[in-house]
Amino acid sequence: MKHAILILLLAAAFMLTGPVSGSAQDGAPSRPPSYEADLMRLAEVMGSLAFLRDLCAAQDASEWPERMQDLLEAEGPERAERLAGAYNRGYAAFALTYRRCTPAAEIAIARFLEEGDALAGMIATRYGN
Repeated sequence: MKHAILILLLAAAFMLTGPVSGSAQDGAPSRPPSYEADLMRLAEVMGSLAFLRDLCAAQDASEWPERMQDLLEAEGPERAERLAGAYNRGYAAFALTYRRCTPAAEIAIARFLEEGDALAGMIATRYGN
């Protein structure tokens, strides 16, 4: 049930406003939006869950890469590389240490679902349209 809430909150997070930036006409450099660090952490959590949910044969395992793709599309090309890097870091961190689903992996899943739920809710509440 918790990951169903995370899905809904991620959907809300996808409706975020764009980054605060200088005008393209004045040539001012873009600065990252205020939610950038939280969004990067959310991408990393999603990568961790993508690996761990698949490892533990969870029914929603195939949905995590799809959710990340949705996030990449929602955020646009400006942050896609950084978001993908965060996702890949989360995925790789567990791919290096886990070869089978263990009680520790199950605990990590529960913690990441909780953290992702909190991050998505906070992003959607603070920065959503």
